[in-house]
Amino acid sequence: MAKEEISTLPDDTQRRMFVKRLLEDVRALERMIQEGWIESGVRRVGAEQEMFLVDRTLQPANMALKLLEKLPSTSFTTELALFNLEANLLPLELKGGCFSAMEVDLRTLITQARKVAAEMNTKIVLCGILPTLDKQHLGLESMTPIPRYLQLNNIMVEQRGGHFKAMIKGLDELQTLHDNVMLEACNTSFQIHYQVGPSEFAKMYNLAQVITAPLLAAGVNSPVLLRHRLWHETRVALFQQSLDTRHEHKVQRGARQRVSFGDEWIKDSILEIFRDDIARFRSLITAAPDASPLDMIARGEVPQLKALRLHNGTVYRWNRPCYGVNDGKAHLRIECRVLPAGPTVKDEVANAAFFYGMMVALSDQYEDVTKLFSFDDAKANFVGAARYGLNARVKWAKGKTWAVDELILKELLPAARKGLEAVNVDAHDIDTYLGILEARVSSSRTGSQWALDSLAGMGEQGRAVDRYRALTQAMVSNQETGDPVHTWDLAKLPEKDESQDNFRTVSQIMTTDLFTVNADDIVDLAASLMEWEHLRHVPVEDDHGKLIGLITHRGLMQNLSQNKGSDQPVTVGEVMEKKPITCTPETSTLDAIKTMRKNKISCLPVVRDGKLVGIITEHDFFTVSATLLERWLQDS
Repeated sequence: MAKEEISTLPDDTQRRMFVKRLLEDVRALERMIQEGWIESGVRRVGAEQEMFLVDRTLQPANMALKLLEKLPSTSFTTELALFNLEANLLPLELKGGCFSAMEVDLRTLITQARKVAAEMNTKIVLCGILPTLDKQHLGLESMTPIPRYLQLNNIMVEQRGGHFKAMIKGLDELQTLHDNVMLEACNTSFQIHYQVGPSEFAKMYNLAQVITAPLLAAGVNSPVLLRHRLWHETRVALFQQSLDTRHEHKVQRGARQRVSFGDEWIKDSILEIFRDDIARFRSLITAAPDASPLDMIARGEVPQLKALRLHNGTVYRWNRPCYGVNDGKAHLRIECRVLPAGPTVKDEVANAAFFYGMMVALSDQYEDVTKLFSFDDAKANFVGAARYGLNARVKWAKGKTWAVDELILKELLPAARKGLEAVNVDAHDIDTYLGILEARVSSSRTGSQWALDSLAGMGEQGRAVDRYRALTQAMVSNQETGDPVHTWDLAKLPEKDESQDNFRTVSQIMTTDLFTVNADDIVDLAASLMEWEHLRHVPVEDDHGKLIGLITHRGLMQNLSQNKGSDQPVTVGEVMEKKPITCTPETSTLDAIKTMRKNKISCLPVVRDGKLVGIITEHDFFTVSATLLERWLQDS
């Protein structure tokens, strides 16, 4: 999300003034490039670290603002969600011990955050998507209460013309609707920046597009979303869909999404991207105009180009062009946004070293990537890497097809090593960080593969919520040791779960793998479901997932006795309880027990906004009671 200060919801006059200033910024940048105002000949690198905040049950904790009260504002800032935090690293020149320095800087910042978080019973998790996230965490109450976020949400919802949809297929299939942009908050990343000169920008940007696929394949760390196993880097699919502001008619005519890889190579200048994005995407937010950039140039002053930067912050290319000013000098950067947060600081710095090494080496090896690579192949490689990680196959120079892990080990890692050597990066840094990446690829143990293998190893043990909590706990424990992911043991369910917090709310113990019927189904189907699946309650929903009734074993027995001998089929709608007592996922377990005892019922359908999301029964409470009793007996 854009970080600039913005105005309140803009009227037409404000929007027109903003667009006028936006166009003036583009003209100013064009003049600055022509007249040599942009810094050249310097290679600087930098990064932004996003992270999740979790409570003692390892669920998202809306604690960002409280942490920020005690953290340095120069290094930490907000993100869209209150359960996210962002830390910004100082830029470094690409030489010497820059990667060791980057690791030290990252560790210092994360240690600061962990220390403050611990004082508030909160922990830090580095991962692309938090395994314990649920839709209940994605309401507007979890949005950071800053005007720009709410304004962006309101405008995007209006432009979308309805709910945001996500449909992603992997090992499992996820289809979900959401009424705000908070699905985007499921993603956290490790964004790396690379400063390049204006005359070489097109060449270097196109190269960044080419190497994005192997970089991502080696760094995937987001295989699950809402307890579904999806892509190796599910962030790519989710981010694209969660910020899709296109109305249906724009979808039908193939308009580009705000989150994209792009459609073609650029030919000459960074201006091509800025102009294309301004032409395609309406300004979502505005800011009060600052001094005219052309007037500033005339006075010999370097303009900030705030309107251009603000608009650019709401167009989400995976490789984003950036303009900035540092120490009074204007510069251009490529912001690589594809890498997820984690699994560890060492892994993140290894990914960065791989990216920068490839950028240096391949810019010499490939004079013009547009003559060696099809853009469509580069884009397809990117999607394949996101879906399959190191199992992907990619088309490389001159159309040769590679297994991506083989390409990395045989071609790209040696090239990256030569590139870092060429800019005088310390040999120790090269050996350390490229060695980590080589070990990860050789063992096929990315963060995503570790997570998927861990879940496979746990099989059907325990409940799904317990398995994803165990996965998150293993992440936290391993990240605190700092050892890279290829050395981690697989996550396992604990033999003894000490946390009573695991049973505090209905969402933590309800069943979500549901068998349901419709009102116009025959009762025989409901009876058969009960027999086959050993059920005593079957919810009745309509075609849109809304709960409209409940079939109980007792109700079926009464129907059987009343209609004995009749050949006429009876529908579910005739015998179901039409107004069953329900609860929400946030209902406390104790309140759910009280409700069931008071009303002498043996189950509660769990609903959110009228839609069925789970069910809780006496058997679930029996299981919880048995677990707590066993723990008490062991401790007594």
